[in-house]
Amino acid sequence: MSNPKVSFVVPCYKLAGFLPTCINSILRQSYTDFEILIMDDCSPDNTGEVAQSFSDPRIRYIRNDPNLGHLRNYNRGIELSRGAYIWLISADDYLRSNRVLQRYVERLDRSPEVGYVFCTGYGVRDGIETDLLGQLQGRGDRDRVLSGKTLLKKLLSGNFVLTPSGMVRRECYEKVSKFPLDMPWCGDWYLWCLFALHYDVGYFAEPMVCYRQQHSLSMTEKLTGERLEACASEEIRVPWTIREHALRLGRQDVARLCIAALADTYARTLADQRYLSAGSNVNFERMENSLQQQAITDLERDCIRARVYATVGNKCYWRHDVTAARHFYRLALAKAPWRLSVLIKLLLISLGRPGHYVRRSILSAR
Repeated sequence: MSNPKVSFVVPCYKLAGFLPTCINSILRQSYTDFEILIMDDCSPDNTGEVAQSFSDPRIRYIRNDPNLGHLRNYNRGIELSRGAYIWLISADDYLRSNRVLQRYVERLDRSPEVGYVFCTGYGVRDGIETDLLGQLQGRGDRDRVLSGKTLLKKLLSGNFVLTPSGMVRRECYEKVSKFPLDMPWCGDWYLWCLFALHYDVGYFAEPMVCYRQQHSLSMTEKLTGERLEACASEEIRVPWTIREHALRLGRQDVARLCIAALADTYARTLADQRYLSAGSNVNFERMENSLQQQAITDLERDCIRARVYATVGNKCYWRHDVTAARHFYRLALAKAPWRLSVLIKLLLISLGRPGHYVRRSILSAR
């Protein structure tokens, strides 16, 4: 029996109630040369019963015993799959369009330089579609093939690729990397970046998948709730690790992108963890420890510090904490006196309400 063109890997742990929607959305695809691997990670619910209720011969039910954890389960599914293209989609997510697989296959067949494809999608809460997610910034309203560097420039500062929307060429997993076991929170983001370092990427503007948000069994909800600080540490590791890969490949251009992205990542994780009070220095000390451990120049460290302080200053300003904003802008200028934009923001703060009006006017005009 010949191998299918596409393998759907469907990890499932205590998601039996969502599984039929996911599987049926795959079975409805207009393109039919695929297999489905339901990867039951030793679920205590009736996942096995639900999986075996499907009579389609393209479905394979695999149960781990004992539980492997989500990353090992992903990797095992990838290893057991047979398709040239691999689509990993959690059992609580589903395909919104019946033609998405056809479009994906056509793109990858036509473009051997493309390592993976992804699309926008809708969030789903309580069965209702909510926000549009995963839209590419800048011409995100049309389909396109992006160079890996172009996507990396956008992606390094934060993940916007919906995990259930990505179909990957098998050789990406075989030649580049599978899911790193030490990145339970950011493993997908890391792989999207790493694959883009080696391949171009296809993007589809139409929202063709659905991503369930904020339910009690969601892996994302579990990780963010239990390990917020560890998640932030992982987010910071991603640009550093991509930079190391880029340097090994001689990609100085990408390494420079990583330096710029690191500042945004440090600032975002500091803000997300509510560490923005001007008198709380503990997390900036962690940032300093992290910077000292990396093989970069003092100038690069000061550039990162300046961008972090300026970004945190912006966040404080728009939260109406002008005192803290002024504090961080001054710190930014101390590290990078040539940052004209920061100097202008300080001057506008000194003008009081007229300065605030000017700043809002500039922002709204963009």
